[in-house]
Amino acid sequence: MESADPQSLQDEIKRKDEEIVSLREKLGELQRARCPHPASPSAIERLPGLSKAELSNADILRFSRQLVLPEFGVKGQLSLANTSVLVVGCGGLGCPLAQYLAAAGVGRLGLLDYDVVEMSNLHRQVLHAENRQGMSKSLSVVKSLQKLNSTVEYVPYHMMLNPETALELFKLYDIVADCSDNVPTRYLVNDASVAAGKPLVSASALRWDGQLTVYNYQGGPCYRCLFPNPPPPETITNCADGGVLGIVPGIIGSLQALEVLKIASGIPSSYSGVLLMYNALDGRFRNIKIRSKKPDCVVCSDNSEYVILKDYETFCGSSASDRCRILNLLSREERLSVQDYKNILDNGHPHILVDVRPQVEVDICRLPHSVHIPLSRMEECNDQWLNIVKDNMAKLKHKENEKSMVVMICKNGNDSQKAVKILQKSQKEVDLLIAKDVQGGLIAWSKIIDPTFPEY
Repeated sequence: MESADPQSLQDEIKRKDEEIVSLREKLGELQRARCPHPASPSAIERLPGLSKAELSNADILRFSRQLVLPEFGVKGQLSLANTSVLVVGCGGLGCPLAQYLAAAGVGRLGLLDYDVVEMSNLHRQVLHAENRQGMSKSLSVVKSLQKLNSTVEYVPYHMMLNPETALELFKLYDIVADCSDNVPTRYLVNDASVAAGKPLVSASALRWDGQLTVYNYQGGPCYRCLFPNPPPPETITNCADGGVLGIVPGIIGSLQALEVLKIASGIPSSYSGVLLMYNALDGRFRNIKIRSKKPDCVVCSDNSEYVILKDYETFCGSSASDRCRILNLLSREERLSVQDYKNILDNGHPHILVDVRPQVEVDICRLPHSVHIPLSRMEECNDQWLNIVKDNMAKLKHKENEKSMVVMICKNGNDSQKAVKILQKSQKEVDLLIAKDVQGGLIAWSKIIDPTFPEY
């Protein structure tokens, strides 16, 4: 068999990749068109009440194992069947939560998510599938749950939660479950839950850790009682930045479902005023008593005249999405596009490329000509990393008095900017140096320059 030309194979792969992207976009548009999209309070309000008075023979057979629990029984099952739950976020937490609520027989499940299914979701968002890439997550969850329990009413919302619709939407449901993964949405969900008078079962998962608590329930505190003001945006990490082991949100989401089931069936909540903390590395659960309701809370206190904010992203200084946050620490002149950097490579301009990612990410993939100096080492304020830069600069061949260029690169262009700032502070120790970073990092390199380079 005659061997194929490598360049022609790369061109063919690129064409196929573009074709797949186009097909996924078309699929997403079709699914979004079919998915309910409440655009106004009047559209949101069209939900009938739940009024199940007795269990059918089919119900008794399906739920027999939980019906025989004395603490639950027929009364608990009927209460659950007449309860509606809004799940905000159909990802790593929302999937196990929704799955167990549907299996247990909740009456109505509202499933809200603005995003579509991607391959990187599947290791933890277990209700989605490979053949649903590009489909709205809310609709994907419904398709899976209908196979599990077709008697539950499912209401998918393919939309981003916003201050204009949140309150009217929350009023339609008995319990709200916060499965979001960004700070602006957490504040909005809390404020709307308090305004609508709904208990909020809130959870989070990142890396090896998970947390769970219940807000605004039977006189308990709300999220604002504990966190009146959002944290600095540069201190926030999400799963895209920090990673997460898939089973961790699975564990926490299942516990979150348990709390919803307790509240819905009339069993006292275990986590109102208590924070559950779980660490998967050491396998330990800890319960921490949290402060009681704050008398002067701007949201839930008796004297509060608080209204839902108009812009939570501005309030929090961060984006209301799970995408990698984008920092802007450098001027345009201090940054290179991936096309600019490709030209530097092609023209042989003397430079050093410093990869500032952690070792675990460098092990996944790297540009072969890069020098690895983790940002964490640069932040330790010693000269070891600077000596590595100097040694590599000494090897460069350039014209007399021509400045050497040190280019920083990371996954998405955030840490590389921090590295440039650190190097600039050390400029006095390094003569004839230009420090820049690659905007968009290795993700942009993969998307724009080299589609064969791994994206993670």
